[in-house]
Amino acid sequence: MALLTYQYRLYPRRAEKQRLVQLLEQGKLVYNFALEVCRNTYEATGEHVKAVSLWQHFRDWRNSVPEADRYLNASSLQHLLRRLDKAYAAFFRRLKEGDKAGHPRFKSRERFNSVEYTYGDGVKLVQDNQRVLLYVQRIGSLKVKFHRSLPTGAVIKHVAIKRKASGWYVNLQLEVPTPEFVPNGQPPVAGDVGLLRLLTLSDGTAIDNPRWLRRSLSKLRRAQRRLSRRQQGSNRRRKARRQVALLHEHVAHTRRDFWHKVTTALVNTYGAIALETLNLNFMLRNGHLSLSAHDAGLGMFYALLDSKAANAGCTVARVDPAYTSQICSACGGLVEKALSVRVHDCPHCGLTIDRDLNAARNIFKLAFEYARIERSGVNAAPLPPPSGDGKRTRSLRSSPL
Repeated sequence: MALLTYQYRLYPRRAEKQRLVQLLEQGKLVYNFALEVCRNTYEATGEHVKAVSLWQHFRDWRNSVPEADRYLNASSLQHLLRRLDKAYAAFFRRLKEGDKAGHPRFKSRERFNSVEYTYGDGVKLVQDNQRVLLYVQRIGSLKVKFHRSLPTGAVIKHVAIKRKASGWYVNLQLEVPTPEFVPNGQPPVAGDVGLLRLLTLSDGTAIDNPRWLRRSLSKLRRAQRRLSRRQQGSNRRRKARRQVALLHEHVAHTRRDFWHKVTTALVNTYGAIALETLNLNFMLRNGHLSLSAHDAGLGMFYALLDSKAANAGCTVARVDPAYTSQICSACGGLVEKALSVRVHDCPHCGLTIDRDLNAARNIFKLAFEYARIERSGVNAAPLPPPSGDGKRTRSLRSSPL
């Protein structure tokens, strides 16, 4: 079985919107109180208490609340406590790995924007004539923009109601049968990913970097300066903050739409795609590359490509990128070059091509031509190059797949 998430826009009426706000407010109070208990227990005893262990207390609290004000049901309360446990698990994992770790934070009204449910327990989809509605316990039946049908055989397991700057949304987590892999019969290709060009394929296709965030920086600067001038707690500050959030949301939606279109075209055009195993953490932590790396969204590209490949009959492979930019794709000679050098000019055979295209062709050889050949055991050993000038060469077969 595979998991998919479908997102739909909600259009609540004014009274329903007010009840949704109260639902989030009640969820925020529960989350913050559970976090306070966990913090106090740790400071007093040095032991971590899981938030799920507080379920009995919150169940009794919920039963004591008047029914008219009881917006959270049992499953949503349990999911809130599990969310806090996940935050603590991530916190301890970062500590163990030696990374900079921030303790789980108390949530303000602006930072608590979602509530989760188990489907069928307080939330379900209902059909009303030709419309699809989302029934939420204590909230009502909300209008859903049901722009696409659920996949055949899909079972809804989990529901998250989320507030964004642009409105209210529902995320349906679906469990769908794993599709049978049927090769599409298309040719293979390899690609080199980067920040100057997002993707360069071995057949010469190049996908430029639209730089969504950088193109919006001027608008964001003006919107953030306007926000900084507004008085704390005023309605004008609230409106200015929403404008900043809308700009960021627009950039994120544009990026996701772009990668959806690119990945769909790739899996429908090629039968096998080989990509380099990219160290995203290196780029995200580099002060010179972090903004461009976040803007490119290469992690999203890898995730979307993997999720679409099986349905389209396409295979995705990963290749160790070591020396793929330095070795000549024509003769195998080692041509050392700095990252700023964007042209591969081989002194051995005279090949002059784009650096990324040369890397893509080397990745193609690693993935499809040498994949079934045993390793030669040679790793950057001194071999006579084709030109006979005594410089080192490296066998691509010695690079690990």
